[in-house]
Amino acid sequence: MTVPEYVTHRDALPRAELEALGDALLGSRFIARSPLMGTFRASRGFAFIFTREGRATLEARFPFLSVYLRRILDDDSARGLLPWTQRWFGGRDTRPQPNAFYLNLLLLDAGTPVGRHIDATLQEPSGVPDATPEHVSVLYLRVPKGARGGALRLLRNNQLQGEVRPKPGLLVHFRGNLQHEVQPFTGGPEGALRASLVCEQYAFADDVLPRLPVFRIQSKAGFSAYLEAQRERDGAAPSVGTLEE
Repeated sequence: MTVPEYVTHRDALPRAELEALGDALLGSRFIARSPLMGTFRASRGFAFIFTREGRATLEARFPFLSVYLRRILDDDSARGLLPWTQRWFGGRDTRPQPNAFYLNLLLLDAGTPVGRHIDATLQEPSGVPDATPEHVSVLYLRVPKGARGGALRLLRNNQLQGEVRPKPGLLVHFRGNLQHEVQPFTGGPEGALRASLVCEQYAFADDVLPRLPVFRIQSKAGFSAYLEAQRERDGAAPSVGTLEE
């Protein structure tokens, strides 16, 4: 049975909420060189690892993310990835439900690509060698005015399955075992960045989840940024959010 490889939603958030989310993230002290390696070396941003249990901690620490999390983690948000028979005629969704997440703010300069890869960021901490997400969700926050290119290309076995042109407010869900790459964009104001939020959504067995942090911040911004954030937390427990160097 043929199933869709990806699904898109235009204007996934109201414009005011999208702009407020972008302002909060791009104003964060945690922004630095990307904590990801490989094809992401030239990008910037920061990331969170969290489980379903740790979502409350994430939202308490970063309340501006709540509207985004409700949108992408809603049970119906990625329903378009189901076989058409289930979408049209109903029936129980038998897919494993995601319970662990890697959420990454991805900032790209003009001329910076992201090479072809399959997301597997939680393989190492989970100890599951072949772990890939159930699906990956991408929300475009900012696209420089006048920018050209920058498409997200989705492939299976090196065969193109589709291209997604970035646009503010566009949400994309795609299957977690797809190869994908980001073409560089050109044009736009000097120094302008393209910003997106990328969430890898994993479904791990119950015995695997204890290996993962319930909530952790990943940032290369330096420990001083973490200490400053801690001072603003009004006494919250510092052991919950560990800054990884």
